Amino acid sequence: MMIWFDMDGTIADLYGVDGWLDYIRNEDAKPYEIAKVLVNMNSFARIVNNLQRKGHQIGIISWTAKNGSAAYNEAVAAAKRKWLARHLASVQFDAIEIRPYGYNKSNIASANDVLFDDEEQNRENWIGSAYDVQNIIEILKSLS
Repeated sequence: MMIWFDMDGTIADLYGVDGWLDYIRNEDAKPYEIAKVLVNMNSFARIVNNLQRKGHQIGIISWTAKNGSAAYNEAVAAAKRKWLARHLASVQFDAIEIRPYGYNKSNIASANDVLFDDEEQNRENWIGSAYDVQNIIEILKSLS
């Protein structure tokens, strides 16, 4: 089973960055770099690493900015990878998919895959099990 996590609004508080939308409209990747965490990263990393030891794969599936240029989307993807390295250094992700805004995330899913995503449409389109961002730690514990 692959367990996928969205970033913005799920584990990273992009929308809590003051002026985030203006930054994005101006193609400035700063909010992706400075976003605070939305879950206790120590607990999150410990549980995710335990799930990997039990044979589960862990992935990130996230979008770039809406209407971003190719260069900006590359900068956003780099900022997201840097954010993951800073906040989840102990996690060796099996996959990191940073796709264009609006990409149908279910295209990479199989029937056994799990998704954590704040976007309702992504959860509705998902092939496997999909969860909102509420109680991520508790749900992950139940999977282990």
